[in-house]
Amino acid sequence: MGQIILVTGASSGFGRMIATDLAAAGHTAYASMRGTGEKNAKTVADIAATAKDKNIDLRTIELDVQDEESIDAAVGDIMREHGRIDVVVHNAGHMVYGPLEAFTPQQLAELYDINVLGTQRLNRAVLPHMRAAKAGLLVWTSSTSVMGGIPPLLGPYFAAKAGMDQIAVCYARELAPFGIETAIIVPGAYTKGTNHFSNAGKPGDEARAKEYENAWPENFAKRMQDALAATDPKDSDPGEIGRAVVKIVDMPAGKRPFRTVIDPADDGSAVSMPVVDRVREQFLHRIGFPELLYPAAN
Repeated sequence: MGQIILVTGASSGFGRMIATDLAAAGHTAYASMRGTGEKNAKTVADIAATAKDKNIDLRTIELDVQDEESIDAAVGDIMREHGRIDVVVHNAGHMVYGPLEAFTPQQLAELYDINVLGTQRLNRAVLPHMRAAKAGLLVWTSSTSVMGGIPPLLGPYFAAKAGMDQIAVCYARELAPFGIETAIIVPGAYTKGTNHFSNAGKPGDEARAKEYENAWPENFAKRMQDALAATDPKDSDPGEIGRAVVKIVDMPAGKRPFRTVIDPADDGSAVSMPVVDRVREQFLHRIGFPELLYPAAN
């Protein structure tokens, strides 16, 4: 039976790919986004055309992860339509690029709001339903930067993704007794097909950014971006992420991998993440709570 799935940040990039692939696999996928009747009206029309052409159950829904009322309305609409939400894919996020000092505290707070607090708002709306059902799956789109290579000029984004990853790990342990499963998907630095860099925000303090630009070696920021892009192999396929999420969703409950790293750029996270996760597992054994490593069978 197809599952009812809500994907955040699905107007483009990984989110749109994930939602489309899930619907193509036989699930009902809600591609959520802001401005469905305004700035994303064309995206809504394009997704509707895709759903019709492919004969899949791919839908769009208005949802702003920074707005509790918007989240509550979207979750309420889905619950009224289907009576359940089986899977949530936490994918909404925003990237910025520039010297860390030149970003204002307000900018860092907004980035944290989108990438981290947005997941908390949505969880508070969805989890009561999943806990009542004693079943569910949370899929989190993390980043290899959490435990892999951390180049300069992406500090606010990396910090926010690290915060989201830590929250995902803590939720996994707290939700396990309810039979709710967690899967963390970890994409590498795909520089094509996702619009990450083209849509990246810039420092709010332009004067401070200029001071860095004048002091750095010539074309430092551009050369850094080019160097990062060069780590992404020409044959890399961002569509791997959507296919990996489909595979995870379609696995039997309790058998899904906790973390899946897909990193064509090979920044070291495929080595470090299993080590860190194993240390955390061992700590749970040490304090006498190994059962929190797996969702309870209800």
